[in-house]
Amino acid sequence: MTPDQPTASGQLPPVPSLEALHALNPVQQPTYDDSGELSRVVGQLRSLPPLVFAGECDELRRKLASVAAGEAFVLQGGDCAETFAGVTADNIQAKLRVLLSMAVLLTYAAQVPVVKLGRIAGQYFKPRSANEETRDGVTLPAYRGDAINGFDFNAADRRPDPQRLLQVYNASAATLNLTRAFVTGGFAHLAKVHTWNADFVKQSPAGARYQALADEIERALAFMRAAGIDDEAFRSVDLYSSHEALLLEYEHALTRVDSRTRQPYGVSGHFLWIGERTRQLDGAHVEFLRHVRNPLGVKLGPTTTPQTALDLADRLDPDHEPGRITFITRMGAGRIREVLPEVIDTVTKSGRQVAWICDPMHGNTFEAQNGYKTRAFDDVMDEVNGFFDVHESLGTWPGGVHVELTGDDVTECVGGADELAEADLSNRYETACDPRLNRNQSLELAFLVAERLASGRIRRSENTAAPVIGTDGEHPAA
Repeated sequence: MTPDQPTASGQLPPVPSLEALHALNPVQQPTYDDSGELSRVVGQLRSLPPLVFAGECDELRRKLASVAAGEAFVLQGGDCAETFAGVTADNIQAKLRVLLSMAVLLTYAAQVPVVKLGRIAGQYFKPRSANEETRDGVTLPAYRGDAINGFDFNAADRRPDPQRLLQVYNASAATLNLTRAFVTGGFAHLAKVHTWNADFVKQSPAGARYQALADEIERALAFMRAAGIDDEAFRSVDLYSSHEALLLEYEHALTRVDSRTRQPYGVSGHFLWIGERTRQLDGAHVEFLRHVRNPLGVKLGPTTTPQTALDLADRLDPDHEPGRITFITRMGAGRIREVLPEVIDTVTKSGRQVAWICDPMHGNTFEAQNGYKTRAFDDVMDEVNGFFDVHESLGTWPGGVHVELTGDDVTECVGGADELAEADLSNRYETACDPRLNRNQSLELAFLVAERLASGRIRRSENTAAPVIGTDGEHPAA
């Protein structure tokens, strides 16, 4: 049932119409030259089956409530911007391999379940700082992701095309289908995933630093095998999809009323977030998403004030529902220790219990001397350490990390154990938008975060500790 149709009781679902949302002057929306074609595409999307199910969203909300309570940790990762060309089995498998490898390390170190959120099956939209791009005197619309227009710099590709929204749906459906097969069909088996980490330790220039942790995990696995723990418990994991709910036509068309609860859910993904550029308190994105029942994320940049965070939480979650709100901080390495403490302290003292996740990528982007947009691995880790430092000083729980990554050996971020330099960026710079950590850098980050979790600097109270096997019955990669 679409949000514009009445429920069985004859009451309209409490979701604003597209017309009402457009009256709020939403930002970061493309300009289509054929409104009739757009309307026809939106109508087609409304008739298609959901990509995710309301019950799965409810399950994720319960797990994020555990994160907010200090009983679980979030690993969120994937492409900056997915592309239609990237919907291949090899590409999806490579990303999953990195995420699952990271999850094993973090679960063992934190001794709590790890909630895995992929930036997959929907991250085809991108906000931009300018509506247009000029090259050699030619001005065209900016690339806003494959959902809107093409990457190539010509008039035909850069035209916003409504038909691409149907391609987003089909690409997301294919990605989710294969992802579910991978995570339930043996690919995610704990022993196999740990072998991937062991291979990284052997091959990485920094491998010796991580050998001790890898050895500890191997001993734990050997013990569990000797104890006869059911092998089936290690075969599958839960992985949830997430993306920025940027384009209102697409998200509105993929809103459905749940037959169980008669409540509206965004069925384009399990976890939807509002970006730094679209979180205006009286804006269209906040107004729309406050009506859907999904767990929601909100990006908070360095200009965030404590009152802004409180106002957003009140607007999106007036009932203080556990697991409803996740704040994803993206302050930058140079600002996080200055800005974040008061924000967390104010929200905590208000009585709210939200999940806090660190996005160490978006506040640390710069242009290299050779013109490539990049990020320095040391800056990324400095922001992660600042995030942990702030939570340690306040006695609050650092709930997770949000990373743009790929399973490929790209050269988009400088630094890391492989010591990539700016001159290396041209070798394999493949991102459609922002620079991503490659496989080795992603795993190196996971080991460093695992060291921080295991170091004892964050002391959890006894009632929040969990055994190595998650309380939800999943194995440590869960």
